[in-house]
Amino acid sequence: MYDGTTISMVELQSFELEMRHDIRKVAIVGAGPAGIATAKHLRAERHCELIDIFEQQATTGGVWNYSTYAPSDELSIPQTNPHQPLREPQWQRSTGPDVTASNPAFATPMYDRLESNLPHFLMKHPDDDSLEGQPLFAGRESVLEYLNRYADDVRRLIKFQTQVYDIRKKSDVDGDTWLVCTRDLRSSKVSERLYDAVVVASGKHSVPLLPDVPGIRAWDTEYPGIITHSMYYRKPDSFKDKKVLVVGNSYSGLDIANQISTVSRHPVWNSERSKKPDLESSESWKKVVPEVAEFFSSSEAPRALRFADGQVVSEVDAIVFCTGYYYSFPFLSSLQPPVIVSGERAENLYQHIFYIDHPSIAFVGMPFKVIPFRTWEGQAAVIARVWSGRLDLPRKQEMRAWESGRIADRGADRKFHDLGKLEDFRYHNDLVDWAQQAMPREGDRTPPKWSERDAWVRKNMAAIKKAFTDKGDARHLVRSIEELGFEFQGEDMTKAF
Repeated sequence: MYDGTTISMVELQSFELEMRHDIRKVAIVGAGPAGIATAKHLRAERHCELIDIFEQQATTGGVWNYSTYAPSDELSIPQTNPHQPLREPQWQRSTGPDVTASNPAFATPMYDRLESNLPHFLMKHPDDDSLEGQPLFAGRESVLEYLNRYADDVRRLIKFQTQVYDIRKKSDVDGDTWLVCTRDLRSSKVSERLYDAVVVASGKHSVPLLPDVPGIRAWDTEYPGIITHSMYYRKPDSFKDKKVLVVGNSYSGLDIANQISTVSRHPVWNSERSKKPDLESSESWKKVVPEVAEFFSSSEAPRALRFADGQVVSEVDAIVFCTGYYYSFPFLSSLQPPVIVSGERAENLYQHIFYIDHPSIAFVGMPFKVIPFRTWEGQAAVIARVWSGRLDLPRKQEMRAWESGRIADRGADRKFHDLGKLEDFRYHNDLVDWAQQAMPREGDRTPPKWSERDAWVRKNMAAIKKAFTDKGDARHLVRSIEELGFEFQGEDMTKAF
């Protein structure tokens, strides 16, 4: 066993054998932005003879797919276990040309009036500027249309309505391969196929995290249907004239609270565990309170709970927990060492990407507080060049040392993948530097680095978004930050990197 300073000869030989294994057949789990970006980078290497993308939904777009399907009855209260089975779809009528068809629907965090919290010029993929024709902060429909267009050149590689239910390692004298087991959701037919490598790009928004606050179980039994999670929020209509508590002060928590406030009683109570100065605001309709400390039984007070400062609120009509998600990959349950333990992070990964013990399985999309599309492009570029043999990975003990160092610096919980405060810019630029260590050749697909202007915009993002929102309906005409009074004056942002 690796002790932090030495590595066994058996372990070293096993690792070197796997990295010598020629990767020609690749499976990608998920046809969202991460999976599509990875497929494009793999194709650009012109090394793979087979790339299969498995997508359980009927379209590309991943988490940007909106469905009215919001089965809150599948939510456990509390929800503290990341090890949940794969979800079964609900079949819904198509809204496309063939209205007689039905498609598998899965609950996603996408809600009806969602607008991006990123300006289009930062959000877009670097090789497709068409999103810039939309409002500065594009609505969900525009983003989904953009992603569907972006996937067109790899669409033939996608097996839609196909759920991956198991991935397990198969070893032979030539190295490791991966048996990928899938189920056609329409016919229920199961299939198996061996691949040289697998990319997990299925996202991190499938298992809601809902904390075990004292008294919450009994409270939910006594008042069923009052507690829900933001994953099941779609529209504010059902909160009309209700006394509402929103738990969480992330972008989604604040946006959902804002939407609910247009129809609910005032104030909307907003519980926060920690301050986020860049997101703070002082709307008259909102009452900010600390985290929930206890739920009371009806014998103490009707529909009541206590906050950490001792304040009590009663006769609450609705509670929305905007408390995030667990990392969960039920189709990887056979991996040893495991990728998912507590669910607060993906474990045994190097640079948030490569599974250290067998780097022919890789992950795209694990970090959060990032500008996603560009970050996934950087990760995909590195994966494609490593697997085509143009880049090397460090020795296994060095990759383990990186993970240990990250834990020592950030902790072994959710902060492990937290790349906020412009760390995602540094991370992406480092990935680009790493990808560019490969010998240049014609047709290389290399994402650009972030610029100082990009970093300045990111630093001022909250103020820019507020100015945009304050425009009301006129915001839909805004296409640039300059129209909102923001202009980069050449400030030195080198320290951001």
